[in-house]
Amino acid sequence: MSLDPTLFVTFPVFILSIVVHECAHGVMALWNGDPTARERGRLTLNPLKHVDPVGSILLPGVLLFSRAPFLFGWAKPVPIDGSRLRHPANDQVKVALAGPASNVLLALLFAAIARLSPEQGFFAPLRLMGLAGVVWNCALAMFNLLPVPPLDGSWVLMRFLPMRHIIVLQQFRLVGMLVIVGMLSVKVVANTVLYTPLRLAVRACLGLFGVPSAGIAL
Repeated sequence: MSLDPTLFVTFPVFILSIVVHECAHGVMALWNGDPTARERGRLTLNPLKHVDPVGSILLPGVLLFSRAPFLFGWAKPVPIDGSRLRHPANDQVKVALAGPASNVLLALLFAAIARLSPEQGFFAPLRLMGLAGVVWNCALAMFNLLPVPPLDGSWVLMRFLPMRHIIVLQQFRLVGMLVIVGMLSVKVVANTVLYTPLRLAVRACLGLFGVPSAGIAL
């Protein structure tokens, strides 16, 4: 198996993206009265504070090196104490949405980098990083918005459910990741819930900056 040298350029973008995602949860919680993440030293971009050895390095690394059809991974969740939020019912939704929102902002930033970077020459790798950043951040945002525990979208769903349904959904968190992997393994389901919306999001994001999306594998 040959090693793709572009991985050394683009993999750090993936690490940065998941670290920013987790920091955004902690910052939003702090803004709404819960300083738990700050107290535990998690409001930092230092990846060592957030990286999960399996979910952030081993699993996505294996998927990248094996050229798997999808990239999957996670960081250590930022600690949130819902009882310290000023308005727990609404604030938990804000905290959950802060992660995907940060990825959307990063996707726009990376699209701007791709637009300003040359296609050839010494700074050409910046364009590759920009394109990878758009794809991965759009993917992280849309993936985490799926309403399946423990993803961020489940908190939005629970805001509108009766308590008895919330209790059932919370218990479902233990097998939620298995359900997600199963969904992504079924091509028709994965295309419907993730890949088709992802293609549209990437094209829209790049299109805002006049960057062509042709040739980007999704």
